[in-house]
Amino acid sequence: MFSMDIITLILFLLLFLLLSKVFHNNKKSKNKNFPPGPNCLPIIGNMHLFDIKNPSKTFTELSNRFGPVFSVQLGMQKMVVLYGYDAVKDAFVNHADEFADRADIPIFTETSNGHGIVFSNGENWKVMRRFTLSKLKDFGMGRKSLEDRINEECDLLVQTFKSYGGQPFENTTIINTAVANIIVSILLGHRYDYGDPTILKLMRLVDENFKLLGSPMIMLYNMYPNIMRWLPGGHRTVFKNNLALKDFIMETFTRQKSQLDINHQENLIDAFLIKQLENSPESDLYFHNNNLIMLVSNLFAAGLETTSTTLRWGLLLMMKFPEVQKKVQKEIEQVIGFRQPQIEHRKQMPYTDAVIHEIQRFGNIIPAIAPHATTQDVMFRGYFLPKGTHVLPLLATVLKDKKYFEKPDEFYPEHFFNSQGHFMKNEAFLPFSAGKRRCTGEILANAELFLFFTRLLQNFSFQAPPGTDVDITPVVGFTSAPMIHEMCAVPHHND
Repeated sequence: MFSMDIITLILFLLLFLLLSKVFHNNKKSKNKNFPPGPNCLPIIGNMHLFDIKNPSKTFTELSNRFGPVFSVQLGMQKMVVLYGYDAVKDAFVNHADEFADRADIPIFTETSNGHGIVFSNGENWKVMRRFTLSKLKDFGMGRKSLEDRINEECDLLVQTFKSYGGQPFENTTIINTAVANIIVSILLGHRYDYGDPTILKLMRLVDENFKLLGSPMIMLYNMYPNIMRWLPGGHRTVFKNNLALKDFIMETFTRQKSQLDINHQENLIDAFLIKQLENSPESDLYFHNNNLIMLVSNLFAAGLETTSTTLRWGLLLMMKFPEVQKKVQKEIEQVIGFRQPQIEHRKQMPYTDAVIHEIQRFGNIIPAIAPHATTQDVMFRGYFLPKGTHVLPLLATVLKDKKYFEKPDEFYPEHFFNSQGHFMKNEAFLPFSAGKRRCTGEILANAELFLFFTRLLQNFSFQAPPGTDVDITPVVGFTSAPMIHEMCAVPHHND
């Protein structure tokens, strides 16, 4: 009986704390001219309003009621939602400094502990971002050396596709490995053969985590971490996978440290290890092993998932729209012919450029990026947002903003043409986000997309296996990816 009384008391206290926090959040937001939003229920907040299978539908309904800047409460956490290009640009470009922090999201906080680049804040984030941008440039980003490295990988990818002799095959692992090899060469200084068990394991860890991070179970964990951490679920798999990835990175840099030549940096890990040897205040504060592990983990995951998923969308959409595929191939023949594609060719290929942009827009790889947080109290569009307010920018509503894209729900390369038929930039094209947290690997990703895409269409026509339909319904997790499917890579030229 006594033990039951203790349990009842603990549950009562927990319920009291939850209700207190909900009341505190509501009181705080109402007293300070917080953005409007729907009424909340105790404990669950606004969760009862959401269509779990299609949360974007709920966000659209709420935006129609409350405007492009509104608030929702998920569990006990109140957050501000930015809907559409104008609101996102206003926050991240016009108020870049005020919206530059990353929000404290339990699953990410517990896996990163504030280290690395993606989920860190303050001076740590600034130092890691400066270092990353500098070293990505040193090791080829935007330079001919990296272009050559991508083209070497293209050679191997084309040979692998040819080995199927036009018969159906599933492309996920092959494309993932090709893309992973580019970021791995920058981080570690080498590549892996297709089918190598090490790279297959690393890709499986990252892929599984990306799928789980968008699941309802992880959403529950982020809302009620103190309760959910004791229960089985996807969060435990995320932690286990993250630990395995960290162990691999630590083993790798420990081995590299024993062979380090300070006069010859071959990769980003070498450069980081050399910073450790400086014994300066900055190196002691920021260039420690925990930051190295998370930085490499962040760059590997981000450099792999988004680019490979975009490429897979590209090939699937060429299968779905063969007339677009033929136009791209015609432009490749006219501008490049049988030569090796180079980045400089892109300026002479307006149609291909528009198609790649539209693949990124339509694919909508990251519908809602990890929430930001305000770095200080800020007045934004007439509303008061206290320091630390969680801010969720819906990138999907930027890339499908009807004000900027004529046919937002269709694959329509003409979104990037002007009336004269020339390539035209669209200001609402923000697949890499905007402002202070804009993706550090944008230049690298653009180079990979152009070179891989043009080389594959130079060599193959992509078709659905006989008797099958091309389904472009996405699988939405933390990223929006194509469903697993087979394709036929039919040689485009008899060479």
